[in-house]
Amino acid sequence: MLSTSAIALTLACASASPPAAPAPDTTRYTVLMAGRAAGFQSSWADPDGTLRYAFEFNDRGRGSQIAERLVLGSDGRPTRIELTGHDYFKNAVNERFDTQDGKAVWRSSSEHDSTTTPGYYVSVDGAPEETALLARALLAAPDGRLAVLPAGEARIEKVEELPLRATGDSTTASHYEIQGLGLSPTPIWLDRDGRFFAQGTSWFMVIRQGFESAAPDLIRSQDRYSARRGGELAARLARRPGGAVVFRNANLFDAASGRSRPHTTVVVRGDRIVAVGSDGRVAVPAGSETMDLAGHALLPGLWDMHVHINDGDGILQLAAGVTTVRDMGNDMEELLQRRRRFDAGELLGPRIIMAGLVDGPGPYTAPIKVVADDSATATAVVNRYADSGYVQLKIYSSVRPTLVPFLAAEAHRRGMRVSGHVPAFMTAEQAVRAGYDEIQHENFLFLNFWFDSVPDTRTPARFTAVAERAASLDLGSARVRAFVDVLRSHHTVLDPTINVFENLLVARKGAVDPGYAAVADRVPPLVRRGFLAGGLPVPEGKDQRYHDSFQTMLRFLKQLHDAGIPIVAGTDAFAGFALHRELELYVAAGIPAPEVLRIATLGAARVMKRDADLGSIAPGKQADLVVVDGDPARRIGDIRRVSLVMKGGTVFQPAQLYQAVGIRQPAGQP
Repeated sequence: MLSTSAIALTLACASASPPAAPAPDTTRYTVLMAGRAAGFQSSWADPDGTLRYAFEFNDRGRGSQIAERLVLGSDGRPTRIELTGHDYFKNAVNERFDTQDGKAVWRSSSEHDSTTTPGYYVSVDGAPEETALLARALLAAPDGRLAVLPAGEARIEKVEELPLRATGDSTTASHYEIQGLGLSPTPIWLDRDGRFFAQGTSWFMVIRQGFESAAPDLIRSQDRYSARRGGELAARLARRPGGAVVFRNANLFDAASGRSRPHTTVVVRGDRIVAVGSDGRVAVPAGSETMDLAGHALLPGLWDMHVHINDGDGILQLAAGVTTVRDMGNDMEELLQRRRRFDAGELLGPRIIMAGLVDGPGPYTAPIKVVADDSATATAVVNRYADSGYVQLKIYSSVRPTLVPFLAAEAHRRGMRVSGHVPAFMTAEQAVRAGYDEIQHENFLFLNFWFDSVPDTRTPARFTAVAERAASLDLGSARVRAFVDVLRSHHTVLDPTINVFENLLVARKGAVDPGYAAVADRVPPLVRRGFLAGGLPVPEGKDQRYHDSFQTMLRFLKQLHDAGIPIVAGTDAFAGFALHRELELYVAAGIPAPEVLRIATLGAARVMKRDADLGSIAPGKQADLVVVDGDPARRIGDIRRVSLVMKGGTVFQPAQLYQAVGIRQPAGQP
């Protein structure tokens, strides 16, 4: 079954046409990414009733290719599943599920288990159409609920029916939402006969061939459901105090100085901080709500400077103490609407600062609607983003190097920052000299030194080359020092997303991703399975090399910090939890914990020129505050123990937020 995290990874070019299926009743589906063809699914039945699925998509050289065979029992549930092919990162897939004599047995590259407890098996790497089989089984269940394997429960809700038309055809599709597969409901569409019709979002959708033009109608239906559900959660989980709120006996983290100030009182009225001072020396307004923090840490709201946020991410960000995010590329219309709803309190989520993504045409173009290949289109792109309130332009991998200086100049003319991937056939140093204010992802800094052999940064080589070579790079060499001097002299900011590279270089199939080891047992069972998926395929004999390369990335991060290169904490990964890991990795690299907290608060606000209003706890600033049951300035891991969050004066209880999406509190926290 295609996971939400997998489809969030962007696609670019269409796969080859599907092979001819051996049955005349083959049903064909198109994989769409941002409305463009990116692959296919075909399904048919053998004469003996065995179901077969072929599923494939291509994402700039990445992407799954799956052949699936299913045998159904008399109740319509799979009794045997066989999967072969490869996953998104080209790891081999060989998954098996079988039932015999009341026992279910399953094996994949990440799992091997069995049980005599009845349940519906949800495969790790199955084709999207598997979700339709589950939906039908749920609809046939007496109460619309089923135990699922390896663990957990799924339930289904019918949302609405839509009449749909295509060229020469029409149908009625029914929208269902399945809960229990992830942290938010999973949409699935069935036709009037209960067969699979579509599944996905505006980023990634699998839809019946011939009905591709109906995808926007399906998405609007899903958005209506999401808005209704999100509004209900917001009404239940957000509390707006009627008067002043006083935090006393707080161990306040002063982001400006990097020091903690124990025995501090902070007064909030409405959405603003009105007073900060020592306990007993700050006037407490009559009738105020007072919270004794008992010496626990009080921090400014955290910033995640690299997200691609969706509706469901907002609740996870707030629960983790993240009150501001920078979105680094999203559908413009959806993002503007999402930001409005977050700001209005109609949907739970952080403040959003917007960066607009632009790419160039070609076989590796990112799945976005914004492409520029000449000065006229580049000017139009920049103006559209600037006129819509975007403050940053993110240049992607297929933009022609000759167009980069023009894009940068146009963005700077409109007062926007410029950042991004380093485009193909360009070095990081050239990008900086062409006008980049910031570089996303630390791997591009390493690729700067191998341009002669890895000039094309659009393909997976931008990951594998770093995995195989970073350990051999002499960080003390004159070439490296000269490059660092260029970054420093241009005041270039780095958004390293180091947690992503821990996953790619260190995570192994069958073992919990080290980035999520601290939370793996808190999330629902089917979500936990995603933490076993591993990262890049590791060539034989290269396991230690990949680990060593990641350690070199950490050492280089510390070297850059010590050289005065500004760092911003961004994740490009699992909302909320990934930021905690990102900060832990900065400390593991050798950056002191107080400096790491400053990076994730006032440092980010200063980079985005929002420090007059955000980033620290001071009178007159927005009341974005986080209470931590511990002292992350001494033990960065305590950042995971967020017990209260305030965004613009509105109060949230992380325990309630997590509970709403099926995540348990950490041990020792109520």
